[in-house]
Amino acid sequence: MTKDIERVLLSQEEIAAKVAEIGAQISRDYEGKDPIIVSILRGSFIFMADLVRAITIPCTVDFMSVSSYGSGTSSSGEVRIVKDFEGSVEGRHLIIVEDILDSGRTLNYLMKTLKTRGAASIALCTFLDKPDRRVVPVEVAYKGFTVPDSFIVGYGLDYDQKYRNLPYVGVLKPSIYGE
Repeated sequence: MTKDIERVLLSQEEIAAKVAEIGAQISRDYEGKDPIIVSILRGSFIFMADLVRAITIPCTVDFMSVSSYGSGTSSSGEVRIVKDFEGSVEGRHLIIVEDILDSGRTLNYLMKTLKTRGAASIALCTFLDKPDRRVVPVEVAYKGFTVPDSFIVGYGLDYDQKYRNLPYVGVLKPSIYGE
């Protein structure tokens, strides 16, 4: 797999330090609130696992799968919920954990949908942010890293369901995904 990586963008050490920082901030901000940490599958599962271990207050976890990509490499613009929340969010504080904020369509849709379900508050925590690709505004409460508009993989992010298990974030060689 490493032969397919053009360059390492974020090292394992940089990622660990940032996750610890975000976990500490969430712990301070949500003291006494018992938030639900909601992982948006599949890409955020590694980030979310590390993040909840860095959070020092009581919290629960849940998972959703929301998509606007289909099988391509760019957003289709159509958002759909593939796997919904398990329980009620009414009156609860939610922290949506995403791997990468790109166009903003998916997260904008998801946050509006969850607001209509009566959540007390909703905050977005994204591991990576690609602001150059944004077409819909999204408010981010916790952000790991701002990244360039490159095709990146690792630490949960994939191409064709591969590379998620890399412990770092790297730029995928264009020859791999056909550009």
